[in-house]
Amino acid sequence: MFAKTFGATTLGIDGMLIEVEADVTNGLPKFEIVGLADMAVREAKERVRAAIRNAGVSLMPKRITINLAPADLKKNGSMLDLPIAIALLQAYGYLDKAKCMDSMFVAELSLEGQVRTVAGVLPMAILCRKLNIKRFFVAKGNEQEALLVDGIEVYAVDELSELIAFLEGRKKLKPAVRIEQKSEENNFVDDFADVQGQFMAKKALEVAAAGGHNLLMVGSPGTGKTMLARRLPSILPKMSYQEALEVTKIYSIAGLLSRNGGLITQRPFRSPHHTVSSIGIIGGGSIPKPGEVTLSHNGVLFLDELPEFSKTALEALRQPLEDGEVLITRVNASLKFPSRMILVASMNPCPCGYKDDKLRECTCSDYEIKRYTRKISGPLLDRIDIQIQVPRVRYQDFATNEKAETSKIIRQRVEKARQLQLTRFENCHIFCNAQMSHAMIKEFCHLTDEAKQMLKLVFEQMRLSARAYDRIIKVAQTIADLNNSTDIEGSHIAQAVQFRNNLALTEKF
Repeated sequence: MFAKTFGATTLGIDGMLIEVEADVTNGLPKFEIVGLADMAVREAKERVRAAIRNAGVSLMPKRITINLAPADLKKNGSMLDLPIAIALLQAYGYLDKAKCMDSMFVAELSLEGQVRTVAGVLPMAILCRKLNIKRFFVAKGNEQEALLVDGIEVYAVDELSELIAFLEGRKKLKPAVRIEQKSEENNFVDDFADVQGQFMAKKALEVAAAGGHNLLMVGSPGTGKTMLARRLPSILPKMSYQEALEVTKIYSIAGLLSRNGGLITQRPFRSPHHTVSSIGIIGGGSIPKPGEVTLSHNGVLFLDELPEFSKTALEALRQPLEDGEVLITRVNASLKFPSRMILVASMNPCPCGYKDDKLRECTCSDYEIKRYTRKISGPLLDRIDIQIQVPRVRYQDFATNEKAETSKIIRQRVEKARQLQLTRFENCHIFCNAQMSHAMIKEFCHLTDEAKQMLKLVFEQMRLSARAYDRIIKVAQTIADLNNSTDIEGSHIAQAVQFRNNLALTEKF
């Protein structure tokens, strides 16, 4: 007897419909799963068989074939356990096929018959709505994540026997209800009010937040580079619903959502250790998973002690910084992961950390300094819009009673500048100045005659690349937005150049 039901898996950051077909015939007892299934899926036959038996259903030994369509797509994970069990029970005649129509099943099964949670439920729920499938059955613990999607009925199941009784009509099961989560807004522990001095660095971070620009801070140990970077999320603009949904989808697939499964409303801040591999940075693996650049999508990726990262990992950043996405190609598929993030990096000027320091003498030779900075290639540095030195904080800055500006005040200016950009790029599918293409710069960035003359002088004297030329204009446009100026003036170009050309590190490029 033949039966079919619907399950789902993930492909990149999207859900993928899987048609689970079951065929039960007389013959030598055998349980076969076909359809390009990996080891976790093939092992489902043992979990399903034991779970059905412990749910109180006895299956006669027969020849069982389970097909997972489309057959040319590799299936992985344990989320297909439940649809395989339901299709099998239909094929044996225990469940009415009509009652399982318009339903999607996603969960793992234990040998005891318990229904367990899986990762990636949110993109599957979005797929369910897109395909007009009315009912979505998940494990308890996944229902709040699925309920982020409107237009579908979500049922939370604790045991397979409970689901069987419901589908047979012997038991009622109410749709799950969304639990409203408290807003995470303004719950930042780190605030710019705690930072004394460092006015240049704070201004650079404000510009980076307002325009979505990448930033590099160079300074001696103890100057506050890490402290400043960790406060950047507190001045970033609020995420839109679409941005929050994208971030939540990514964290759902990565299995990093909390059990309540609420929408992530705060921008991500990721700070991987310098021993991270290139796959850890950009994602991948035999079963491609999101890397750090994707987990920091719509947020901040902070790389502390930049030269300590492997050169391979750093060079892997080129594509996501340039394109805002990562393309991972494997034998069976090519997957795209979004990676529109702000890269914030910090480093010492030399191995000992005290080059050009006024209080401590540097003990490094010229060769050691060159070897230390050689990991930061010219093309990578060229993709970082803002490059600043972070000096030591003066004693008078610590001793002053004057209160520093709070993150709330800075954030108001940033949001105002971002609103100007959203209006400007309304029909361009971008959200900030840093995402402008060269053609968009020509269309939207209006320079005064003084600004053009200054930019010409800078381009010729600094021997800028075309990319650096564009990035200076982008930063200048953000500075103009913060100053509520319609045109880019000479002072805006001068400040943008200052943000990019005050490092000794740039001289070798």
